[in-house]
Amino acid sequence: MQEASTPKETPMKAVMWEVPPEIVELRRRTGADERDEVWDGVLHMGPSPNVEHQRIESDVERQVRTLWSSRTGGEVLHRINVSPGGDWKKNYRIPDLILLSPGGRAIDRGEYMGGGPEVVVEILSPNDETYEKLPFYVSIGVREVWVVDRDTKAVEVYSLAEGAYRLVAPDGEGWCASAVTGLELRCALTRVELRWPNAS
Repeated sequence: MQEASTPKETPMKAVMWEVPPEIVELRRRTGADERDEVWDGVLHMGPSPNVEHQRIESDVERQVRTLWSSRTGGEVLHRINVSPGGDWKKNYRIPDLILLSPGGRAIDRGEYMGGGPEVVVEILSPNDETYEKLPFYVSIGVREVWVVDRDTKAVEVYSLAEGAYRLVAPDGEGWCASAVTGLELRCALTRVELRWPNAS
């Protein structure tokens, strides 16, 4: 007997013009708001990252700590609120990782980082809002955004120049240079690989 195929679920996006306070409170109490972001007063409720997303995030974080933080004294944080400041709870994003250089512009405000970290890392999942976040990152002065495709492991580096992001072209071996950190990144089949330039 042949098993019935499971219908493929279509991703759903929902917009609530006014979110009742009891829904916000329920999400906060249950921890369901961990990935929620507020974009200019509009609540965006993102799902929790899947296992592969978390593996990539952990691996990139480990490599950045080993290669960059240990050499520069820079800091790597994951899933922290970033905001221009002021009434921050009305306009913030939660990148997967942020990189902070010693003496950088971002200010630790406890619950959030005020202003742009030097580098933001986003793991791209199907139907997420990674690319829609780029104008916000420009507005707070994030100097680079690294986008890693969860499924293909493809890497994109966007560098801030004259008020807009420019995609950094990879070299012949697929390495994308990060001018901010001095590192290079590329897809290495099943993972993302980072290195210092001219490393053997």
